[in-house]
Amino acid sequence: MYFIKQSLYSNGPVKNERLLMCTFTDQLITIVPVAVAAALSTYLLTRYFSSQSSPESRVNMSVNKDSPKVVHSFDMEDIGNKAVYCRCWRSKKFPYCDGTHTKHNEETGDNVGPLIIKKKTP
Repeated sequence: MYFIKQSLYSNGPVKNERLLMCTFTDQLITIVPVAVAAALSTYLLTRYFSSQSSPESRVNMSVNKDSPKVVHSFDMEDIGNKAVYCRCWRSKKFPYCDGTHTKHNEETGDNVGPLIIKKKTP
């Protein structure tokens, strides 16, 4: 909203001089979105950076921690008819699945399950 500035020394309005007068509502319309954006940015950045350094974000909590990379390999001939392998890293019989992923999924909201390998029957 613009108001025309009245000069103290003249009887009428001063030409081409306007003052921007903001009401409280105009200020709120400007400030509220900026404040919401700043709060949302702070929240998202805090979540992003705190999850980067969290030790809870590790997948492997206990299997071969002294090794730089955990690798298991099996020959198809040695598997038999069926093998069930762990993918949640919580199994006490790792690399084989013992069903621990069920508890892990309930606690974390994850949906991980085992890897099941079967031989085809002719």
